[in-house]
Amino acid sequence: MAETGRSSSDRNDLAGLLPEQSLLSLEAYLEMQRAIGNETRFRILHFLTEQGAHSAKELEEELDLPSNTLHYHLDTLVDVGLVENRKRKTPDSDSLYSYYRATSLGEGILEHGVRELMREEWDLLDAYGDS
Repeated sequence: MAETGRSSSDRNDLAGLLPEQSLLSLEAYLEMQRAIGNETRFRILHFLTEQGAHSAKELEEELDLPSNTLHYHLDTLVDVGLVENRKRKTPDSDSLYSYYRATSLGEGILEHGVRELMREEWDLLDAYGDS
């Protein structure tokens, strides 16, 4: 195996995977990966990145999910920073309207993680699959 210029102690130190001034910890990145590893959360995040911000009610209808299931998974996605819950006033009332949207981290983890692997599979199928 080729040397990377890191000492053997660095190779065993997972914190060395991140820049010294990293905005997020290794644990935070791993929490994001765990969150996106659930099919329901993947579907929610995928929908929000493709379709834009939606209210919880709209997400329930579009994704055909019960309210309690949706909110459980939305809370997880919000907790790890992949989705944000925004509130704004509606033009016709003083009440707040709550909606969810993918964060840039959420978009990035899909685009440079799961979707990239899916694209690679399609590319391999195109290159080596039966025609």
